[in-house]
Amino acid sequence: MPQASTTTPAVERAHARPTARSPLLSWLAVASVTAGLFAIVTVEILPIGLLPEIGHSFRVTDGTAGLTMTMPGFLAALSAPLVTTATARVDRRFMLCAFMALLVVANFLAAVAPAYWLVLVSRVLVGVTIGGFWSIGAGLAGRLVPAESVGRATAVIFSAVPLGSVLGVPAGTFVGDVAGWRTAFVALGVLSVGVWVVMLVVIPPLPPEEALRGSVLRGALRGVGTRWALLVTVLVVLAHFGAYTYVTPFLRQVTDVGPGLVTVFLLVYGAAGIAGNFLGGAAVVRRPRAAFAVAAGLIAVATLLLPVLGTRPVGAVVLLVVWGIAYGAVPVCSQAWFAAAVPRSPEAASVLFTASFQATLSLGALTGGVLVDGASPSAVMVLAGLTAVLAVAAVGLRGRTG
Repeated sequence: MPQASTTTPAVERAHARPTARSPLLSWLAVASVTAGLFAIVTVEILPIGLLPEIGHSFRVTDGTAGLTMTMPGFLAALSAPLVTTATARVDRRFMLCAFMALLVVANFLAAVAPAYWLVLVSRVLVGVTIGGFWSIGAGLAGRLVPAESVGRATAVIFSAVPLGSVLGVPAGTFVGDVAGWRTAFVALGVLSVGVWVVMLVVIPPLPPEEALRGSVLRGALRGVGTRWALLVTVLVVLAHFGAYTYVTPFLRQVTDVGPGLVTVFLLVYGAAGIAGNFLGGAAVVRRPRAAFAVAAGLIAVATLLLPVLGTRPVGAVVLLVVWGIAYGAVPVCSQAWFAAAVPRSPEAASVLFTASFQATLSLGALTGGVLVDGASPSAVMVLAGLTAVLAVAAVGLRGRTG
């Protein structure tokens, strides 16, 4: 796969415009976008640590409670291309703040919902937020900081993904265990309000530079590189979220650990994810296909061995570390593949990455939910492992076909 270009025409135009803001304000703007993505990532995957409590509250099964993971992904996949193209001529600062305000509403709606269907409505709002905010925010570094700082700013923005796992989800799970799952959503609602206020203050006006048209997306989808990026991303993300959505029921039922230890285990997994993010970011520059193949292979090893070695806490922790390192590298590998496939349209690459990632996330959660209700959490792990093996094979096949 060719290396992702860092000097595309759109980026060059952004860099050509000198910034009149102080370095402090520029980096505060980057930090506010990162905080927004951190809140979004945490809200999206928080139900992973709270599925049993949410299900018990509304008297639904773990699989049905897994719809709280399925709904945001499907809506994010739809909203990424639709919202981004429909609002292509609207100031990007206004759109980012609007999406963050929508996240505030979603959190507080989930916290007070008297019926499960209202929780799902709140998750629809989360999905729209994810698709729109990610598609716009992921590529903003070049407009917020000088050219020489774009690489660092991009790394800071994308650090929100592993930080959401290592800090946000374990913290939210802990709050949910201590004070109830609704309190966890209240806390995230308060956090979202704070981020919204900061974004209003520190992000400068960002008028659209070039409208993203549907024809550009359709043209990108016709590329061979884009189709391979879609295939591998779908398989890896399907494997991961098909299993990880139900890791809490697995740890409770198979490993036989209590809620407190589940929080610790998720924290360990998240810390490993941060390491994987940086390792993957370094490896993808030199060997992009190999990095993706190794990540998929480690996910396969971890999930296939969990039903065997994860019956004891030590084995489960070791395999969660392997899993966390592997998945931490997946987003950066996937994004790099899409960027290389669509080098002249960074926003199109970002939209395709977001849409494919989120659609498969929700499909994985849905498939895993059906299997966990019909069979067992261990069966979910085995199916995920086999799917990850297919991803490794797909990367290898792409290498042979050029």
